[in-house]
Amino acid sequence: MRSLRVGLTGGIASGKSEVARRLAAQGAVIIDADVIAREVVQPGTTGLAEVVGVFGSGVVTRDGTLDRDRLGEIVFSDPALRARLNAIVHPRVGERLRELEKAAPPGAIVIQDIPLIAESGLADYYDLVVVVDVPPRVQAERLTQKRGLTPEQAAARMAAQATREKRLAIATIVLDNSGSLAELDRQVGELWAELRHRAQTLQE
Repeated sequence: MRSLRVGLTGGIASGKSEVARRLAAQGAVIIDADVIAREVVQPGTTGLAEVVGVFGSGVVTRDGTLDRDRLGEIVFSDPALRARLNAIVHPRVGERLRELEKAAPPGAIVIQDIPLIAESGLADYYDLVVVVDVPPRVQAERLTQKRGLTPEQAAARMAAQATREKRLAIATIVLDNSGSLAELDRQVGELWAELRHRAQTLQE
């Protein structure tokens, strides 16, 4: 019995984590690439050592942890440096994702919560791709109002990701998260029913 492999993606501040939490409550196995990306650069890891080797000790705080805000300011304004960071982090994240997927129970619905499916050309790996979608205007509002970014910082982080059109182009299913949480709950309920149906079909 193999697992149903689902890629969950969306632009920054789209509310992807809200969707993942709701699916976890339904019984999905959630593998969060952002959490893994933090793990692979924890103090004492080869990942952190490589990051410091490229970006210098200024990206490490006094307690030895990675200063993600400082590093973000550097890489979100320079595509070449962002590519160097990704070359360190992404292979380690990918390896850990595969380990966790193999550890999932037989027949599970495994949802890999990954911001960069469109950018990384990973869509074909999954049985289906779910895209959480909001208009760019809503993304910008959430980044400035809820996360405290300046409009310029918000624009740089959005520009570092695939366009909305590229994300929608890889979508099997689109969830519109520009409305209320009640509306999101309804859509996630329908999504879960569809995922259970697909998982069952896999085993037949």
